[in-house]
Amino acid sequence: MEVAAVTEGPFETSIEEDGKTRLRDRYVVAAPLAGTLARIALREGDAVEAGAALASITPVLPAMLDERTRREQQLRVEIAQAQVQRVAARIEGAKVALAQARNEQQRSEQLAKQGFVAPTRLETERLAVQAAQKDLEAATEEGHIAAHEVEQARAALLALTQPGGRGFAVRAPVAGRVLKVAQASEGPVSLGTPLLELGDTARLEVVAELLTADALRARPGSAVRIERWGGDGTLEGRVRAVEPAAFTKISALGVEEQRVRVLIDLTSPAEQWRALGDGFRVGVRIVTRSLPKVVKAPVSAVFPRPEGGSAVFVVEGGRARLVPVQVGARNGQEAWIESGVAPGAQVIVYPPAATRDGLRVKPRQV
Repeated sequence: MEVAAVTEGPFETSIEEDGKTRLRDRYVVAAPLAGTLARIALREGDAVEAGAALASITPVLPAMLDERTRREQQLRVEIAQAQVQRVAARIEGAKVALAQARNEQQRSEQLAKQGFVAPTRLETERLAVQAAQKDLEAATEEGHIAAHEVEQARAALLALTQPGGRGFAVRAPVAGRVLKVAQASEGPVSLGTPLLELGDTARLEVVAELLTADALRARPGSAVRIERWGGDGTLEGRVRAVEPAAFTKISALGVEEQRVRVLIDLTSPAEQWRALGDGFRVGVRIVTRSLPKVVKAPVSAVFPRPEGGSAVFVVEGGRARLVPVQVGARNGQEAWIESGVAPGAQVIVYPPAATRDGLRVKPRQV
């Protein structure tokens, strides 16, 4: 019989699934007014700075400018200004939330040193600080976008009220790279026509579509190992959120499955995954349980008993002994043994059906 030793060490259970990378924020730059678009010199992959001129549009004015059109453009300017004020209030709220989260973290750290707070509570407070910091960064980016929208609305109003003016410059709302050029050649464009697509490739996330039954175990904050991404080693990540709505997907076997998207943040240094881009395929392994030290045996040595429960065959004195065990959990390689055998015991791997209690065996190490 092939045998293996019962060991003691760390144990993990995880969910493995394919995923793909995507940009956390994607911006479609559209024409703010109707006119003639000058040829766009930018190409996919070019880097742009926030506020840089992306394109130039020479407005084409109607023969008669009525009061309704003028008033609509004025209202667009007022709406953009109100958006700036709303985003400013959100930024202040995000700053207050970040300060509160930091105060809670400091208070928990002080109590943890005195032994009054569990380590899990301290970890939760640290994650709350990180979430508040991310929310403040997102609000700041929205403030930059709102300011550019005001500038564009004012320029469009000026172009309407001053016929024959110079070309209107369409500027980048954020710093990033050009993902797609919708119209590169010179030609007429209407209001709202998509011109370019921008994104910051340094702000990537991973999206995995899990079965709804598995997604219940992938809680926010769970550690993630990102494998098969094309580079050396394994990247680290953390579950940020699980989308609340599931969708139906047809598997390769034609079976309808209910799946839900799980959003994963990359926590490894950006230098390790700089070559990754938008839409790259990766393999994710979401850790659902991690124990530092347990008794474990090869999962191939554990089998169900007819009367219920699980058991293993332990080799003692050259004979196989049937020993009932209590299994806490198992993964693809190991089983967590809560009781029944001790570390160092030799168990039979893949025991044949003819194996019985008291059978004389000759061990052969795997």
